[in-house]
Formats: sequence, C-alpha cells, structure tokens
Amino acid sequence: MDRTVTLEAKAVVKTYFSTEPPTQVLRGVDLTVDAGDFLVIMGASGSGKSTLLYSISGMDRPTDGKVLLDGRELTSLSEAEMANVRLTRMGFVFQQAYFLANLDVRDNIALPALKAASAGDRGAALARADALMERFGIAHVARHGITQVSGGQLQRASICRALAGEPSVLFADEPTGALNSSMSAEVMDALTDVHRSGTTIVVVTHDPAVAARGDRVVYLRDGLLVDVHEAGPWQRGAARQREDDLLTWLRNLGF
Repeated sequence: MDRTVTLEAKAVVKTYFSTEPPTQVLRGVDLTVDAGDFLVIMGASGSGKSTLLYSISGMDRPTDGKVLLDGRELTSLSEAEMANVRLTRMGFVFQQAYFLANLDVRDNIALPALKAASAGDRGAALARADALMERFGIAHVARHGITQVSGGQLQRASICRALAGEPSVLFADEPTGALNSSMSAEVMDALTDVHRSGTTIVVVTHDPAVAARGDRVVYLRDGLLVDVHEAGPWQRGAARQREDDLLTWLRNLGF
C-alpha cells in the first residue's frame, strides 16, 4: 500500500557550542514518518532522543541537515513562520502539563486553538475543545482549576490541548514520566485512541510498556539511529507479547 510521508529528517546534526569542546548530540540522523504512523524514539540517557524530537518538531533548530513537514522545509523558515507551523500543524504533550494557573482546564485546552483561529472560527475552536474533553472523559472537570484534578486528568487535558488545533503530527516527550502505572496506562489508552483516529504520533520514552504501543520503535545510540523494531498495529490482546518482544530487542541493543 502506498504511504504518504508526513515528516522527514535528512542528515540532521545538532551540536551545542556552549561547551568546550563543542558537544555533538545528533550526528546525521535520517528518519521518515509516514502519515498515520505511531513512531517511538528510544535510547539510553544522553543518546539524543529528546534532542531529535525537538529538532524535527521545530522547537529547536538543527545545526545541519533538513527537516520537512508534508514536503515543506522547516529548517529554512523564520522564527515567526516556524512558530505558526507549530501552532497550526503540530500538537505537543510533555512530561509536565505546562498549564496556566490562572485559567481553568477548559480555557487551557482551548487557548492554542483560539490563538490559531480566525475571528469567525472561534466558536468552532471552543466546540472542538468541548468535544475532546467529552471524548477523553474529562468534561466533568472542565471548569476546575489545574490544581484540582489528578495527574492522569491533566495529561488527558494535555492531549486535548494538543489536538484542539487539528494538528498533522502530535509529538510527546515522556508523556507518562511523572505518572504512576495506572495513570500511565490511562494516558496511553488515550494516545492509542488518538492514533486509531488517524493522527500521526511521535513519542520519546524510556518506558518499554509505553514504547510497546508504537507501530515502530527506533533506537538511538550516541546521536545515531542504529536499529528499528517493527511491531505493527497495537492489539490489546497481544500487549504482553509485544512488550516481551520489544524487551528482547532492547536487551540485544544493550538498553
């Protein structure tokens, strides 16, 4: 079946010149993400996995190489142009929710979509936020403050916020890193649901249980992509076998 490439990294290099000698974190990474993929990036601490996520999402600029989103070269854009791409074409979920304390859950979710919407589309943006909260089971806490909800609810709210602008790609950096195992499974169920609806997802994680949800897992070592694990679509009934297969692969790589 023909696949459409959504995101592509070509020979991406990232070097930090603030150290002496300079630190090269990414050393020429090539990566392709097809539309509808659930891609997981793994590697030991310091391997460059978060740096790769920031580089391909436009949150940071590579030192060298190219990143393309739907064929458009992101690395040639101005800061203002890249900020607009992040706002209108990308969604982000982080380990911490980074919500505004003076806004309730609903307003935090709707804010990026409202910023991206034209005046005539603000009602539609609010309607999407409400529909997403209903979909992910947090409509009942819509008017709660961010300190009045659980960690799992906050992360589901983060997913709603990331989807409110109808992004081409959702990026997640250790989305369950601050959660217990029950809340982690809850959040990953939500992300799996997002993926099944057709959204392209790229996740960085150190957790094999999280990584087992992905269609494909790539492994970084010392700033280079060294291997790929093809797992195929997630099936709940095969969860234990998927995780066991992934753990065997990771051990063989020295993880």
